[in-house]
Amino acid sequence: MADLFEAAGLTPQAPIPLAERLRPMGLEDVQGQDHLLSADGPIGRMAQARRLSSMILWGPPGTGKTTIARLLAKAAGYEFQQLSAVFSGVADLKKAFEQARVRRQAGQSTLLFVDEIHRFNRAQQDGFLPFVEEGIVTLVGATTENPSFELNGALLSRCQVYVLRRLDDAALEALLVRAEALEGRPLPLTSEARQTLVAMADGDGRYLLTLAETLLTIGTSTPLDTAALGQILQKRRPAYDKDREGHYNLISALHKSIRGSDPDAALYWLARMLDGGEDPLFIARRLVRTAMEDIGEADPMALVLANAAKETYDFLGSPEGDLALAQVVVHLAAAPKSNAVYKAFSAARKAARETGSLSPPAHILNAPTRLMKDLGYGQGYAYDHDVAGGFSGQSYFPEGMSRRKFYDPRGEGAEARIRERLDRWSQARNERNS
Repeated sequence: MADLFEAAGLTPQAPIPLAERLRPMGLEDVQGQDHLLSADGPIGRMAQARRLSSMILWGPPGTGKTTIARLLAKAAGYEFQQLSAVFSGVADLKKAFEQARVRRQAGQSTLLFVDEIHRFNRAQQDGFLPFVEEGIVTLVGATTENPSFELNGALLSRCQVYVLRRLDDAALEALLVRAEALEGRPLPLTSEARQTLVAMADGDGRYLLTLAETLLTIGTSTPLDTAALGQILQKRRPAYDKDREGHYNLISALHKSIRGSDPDAALYWLARMLDGGEDPLFIARRLVRTAMEDIGEADPMALVLANAAKETYDFLGSPEGDLALAQVVVHLAAAPKSNAVYKAFSAARKAARETGSLSPPAHILNAPTRLMKDLGYGQGYAYDHDVAGGFSGQSYFPEGMSRRKFYDPRGEGAEARIRERLDRWSQARNERNS
């Protein structure tokens, strides 16, 4: 550990952050990633075999990506070389590859760890390909963003992608126990405040240790309760990037919770998005879409209310307007569901593309001129309001196209009554045509 700080221009006597002092000494000491690092896990197997494949470590901040890469190089006997895509350019990459080539000629393998690899542009990412293919470096890239969107397909095809999990409460508690053991004293917290501290970390082990270090330096002899803890430490805003994957994951969770008729889950995801700083009008637009796509004619008022919530938010703004979004989220989630109109329109569009040149039947064409009347336009048209029951049963499909059924009401909510009418009209139409 002292060598690392000397290389950085620091002396071993300089204050070292608690998170750095608690860095695991072996893969078995890393918390919360047993699915990857255990003896049966894919990375654990590589370490035991001392033969590594290039990989991308994808996970939220503070889950151990850098630590895993360093310990993996140590376990496999590889030289560890680190770059950050934030601070490195093409010259740094060329230098790293050349150093790795020299080591290889001397029989030494190199693990090249690239932090925030998604920040390299496409051309820079392509620059890794020949060196990875030739085995000059074993690439371990770390990213907090979805590799499918942020990394070149060519680079991904040469790497395994391993997903690191946010640390659960048990893993975070284990970190606190280790911190207390290292410091030789307990954290000055009540049991309830300790649970609050774990919740404040939001799955980020490094951030938890930063909070713990602050508490260990305040010098209080009286355990702090939750209120006192909140005065000393501020809970950070949940990680939420409005233009990246979290944005799409949470709006999808909200939509699917409404579709699944779970108002409690839907309210949770709505709150998560609003607390994360999402544009409320983006949420309102999705709610309007949900009303059309998943509820439809089962509750025709759902679309009206979704638009009303949007107008209410426009009028009131936040925070009062947030309640309008919450109200319509509950209404949509609790409403009867039907995607019959959505499916019907999709099928109708498909049929329209297949038969797009067919003319409407002559009897429903207007005939404003004598020529058009002579051609039979409007001949035999029955005005439905003049027919008993208000239903003529005529065909309105193009001539030469057999009748197709697109709309099939599910019978939920208001669609139950619609289905009853359509069935009655279908029977009358069949009797008329027969």
